[in-house]
Amino acid sequence: MEILRRSNMAFLWLLVRLWVGYEWLTSGLEKVTSPAWTGENAGAAVTGFLNGALAKAGEGAHPEVHGWYADFIRAVALPNAKLFSYLVSYGELLVGLALIAGLFTYFAALAGAIMNLAYLWAGTSSTNPEMLALELLLLTAGPVVWAIGLDRFLMPFLRKRISPG
Repeated sequence: MEILRRSNMAFLWLLVRLWVGYEWLTSGLEKVTSPAWTGENAGAAVTGFLNGALAKAGEGAHPEVHGWYADFIRAVALPNAKLFSYLVSYGELLVGLALIAGLFTYFAALAGAIMNLAYLWAGTSSTNPEMLALELLLLTAGPVVWAIGLDRFLMPFLRKRISPG
């Protein structure tokens, strides 16, 4: 793991951030411009997605969607589908922009990882496993992940402002 923290790996992390950021950005843009996500029918797409996840919930040792997550969908997500629709749409867009810019990189990678986990728990795969793995690496590789990005300038400034004394 130490090899990934070296300063000469900054360009590799830039490429990782750009790819993961692009994936989030394009997905978020698609949703933000869709009436089923953020327009007059906001919540419709989320409701369809969540009902699809519930259809995958089952009994047995290895259901695609575990019972606890199905309970969360029924009790929290479905009754608030419109809110989740906006949170997901703009969350994806903002995570994508932040990763591409290298701005609040750790927070963006963490938010992306949480969304990828939620999608995986809902029984989808797509690029979620690859993105989750890369986001976890971004979270553990240290400051080199934002060496080429806006955080390179922002983080030292914030440290000076926040540190006591």
